[in-house]
Amino acid sequence: MKRILTFTCCLAALTGIIATAFLGCASEPTQRTGEYRFLAADRSLARSAPPAPLVQAMPREPEPPIEGHNTETYDHIEENGFKRVADHPLSTFSIDVDTASYANVRRFLNSDQLPPAGAVRIEELVNYFDYDYAPPSADSKHPFAAHAEVAGCLWAPQHRLVKIGIKGKDVSFEQRPPCNLVFLLDVSGSMDSRNKLGLVKKAMSMLTKTLNGRDRIAICVYAGAAGRVLDSTTCDNRREILSALDRLQAGGSTNGAAGINLAYQTARENYITGGINRVILCTDGDFNVGTTDRSGLVGLVRKQTRNGVYLTVLGFGMGNYKDAMMEEISNRGNGNYGYVDSEREAKKVLVDQINSTLVTIAKDVKIQVEFNPAEVAGYRLIGYENRLLNDEDFNDDTKDAGEIGAGHTVTALYEVVPAGQDIPGGEVDDLRYQSEPTLVPAAGSGELLTLKLRYKQPEGETSTLMTHRVRDDGRSLDKASTDMRFAAGVAAFGMLLRESDHAGTYTLAAVEKLVGATRGKDHHGYRKEFVALVAKARKLADKPGPAARD
Repeated sequence: MKRILTFTCCLAALTGIIATAFLGCASEPTQRTGEYRFLAADRSLARSAPPAPLVQAMPREPEPPIEGHNTETYDHIEENGFKRVADHPLSTFSIDVDTASYANVRRFLNSDQLPPAGAVRIEELVNYFDYDYAPPSADSKHPFAAHAEVAGCLWAPQHRLVKIGIKGKDVSFEQRPPCNLVFLLDVSGSMDSRNKLGLVKKAMSMLTKTLNGRDRIAICVYAGAAGRVLDSTTCDNRREILSALDRLQAGGSTNGAAGINLAYQTARENYITGGINRVILCTDGDFNVGTTDRSGLVGLVRKQTRNGVYLTVLGFGMGNYKDAMMEEISNRGNGNYGYVDSEREAKKVLVDQINSTLVTIAKDVKIQVEFNPAEVAGYRLIGYENRLLNDEDFNDDTKDAGEIGAGHTVTALYEVVPAGQDIPGGEVDDLRYQSEPTLVPAAGSGELLTLKLRYKQPEGETSTLMTHRVRDDGRSLDKASTDMRFAAGVAAFGMLLRESDHAGTYTLAAVEKLVGATRGKDHHGYRKEFVALVAKARKLADKPGPAARD
């Protein structure tokens, strides 16, 4: 009996020790560096929803989404149709350097699924790849150079394809301004897998290792509440930064709004005049505590852009991924948006393309194309559906548009119906109260279109205008540049994934053949990988029965 009592007492004592240790972890965090630190305004949240402990979790394999419980969301995309030049001579849109759609589409295909149509943004597929555009000359007053090429249309041989290309000036490592970066990391329960928080930590570690003592990093996290894991720290203290990252563990609900506010406040407190001031948000976008509606979060980010702090949004994971939310947040936050599905993609975005990701060389970049009705009957912009602007927005410097990073390339494609041909989509009745506009002498110049671009300097508020006139020399697609043919193939791939009526009778097999022959200089193997993805998509689409789509 004594032995039983002794054992019971020892067990009770041991249980008490464990409980005390547990309660100590769950109580309000201390102020030591490397632990969660909550602002005074957040302390009630901290008590009601304690943060996840900063203890390294045992690695585990990511769990696939449970069938029937997939809550990923994508906006419906209403594909651009043809416009009649006589009625709509101007086409105006904001540039887009996001690449999230391509990496996300790749994730679906590598999981043996065709992506949902809303996940396929054709401009992001095309802009995933670099193209061999000449940069601006050393003495150019503009931070980027513009180029245009015209050739036959891949999927509609009777039409013409116009490729507009922009190449940003390169900035060397020595020229790059110092960085004030704030990592804003989602550590909620939905991020608890290797392809989410595990990959976030690896990605941020890669970025940290590319920086030096001129640069600073702070780490903020959010789950049920928002907290600082690390005050702004110079990157020559790399071990301290990596240690803070390494100890993160996921748990709790997702108060993204609180995290956004704290991250921007931290960036403002450590603002570097003339430097790179940027918040890097890593999340699956599944906000479920605090401000959770899309308009509220977008409005919150929009207000923060007035402080000169830019935003990068990196998406992670599957099953509950909120693509539409994150794309709009990045658009309104003077930012860029990528999706990280692998360590290789993290290296592409945060190491190989670090300057284009972080260094903004021009903001609010808008494109306006005026088509010559003597040469063009109609046109359609391929992609950029959620970047369209009103024509009058082009000259309005209060209207927000996209940003270009150092060394970045941006590509846009138009399908053009030559004058005298019928425009797909039906005819419009003659107007009762006005007739066709009278052409001015410039219409007889032989010019196909006039390309105009407006942009602001990163710290400026007044835009600068660039103008280029473009002619069509009648070149067939097989005589076009390698980049032109490859870009056309990528666009056709996106159209076929979206089951676009504009793709006509073109096929994935034809795309595979074309892009396989137009890989060109492929230093990192991205084009080779794309050829393999097209082959996967073709096999999935050829399977009997309905294709596997979300």
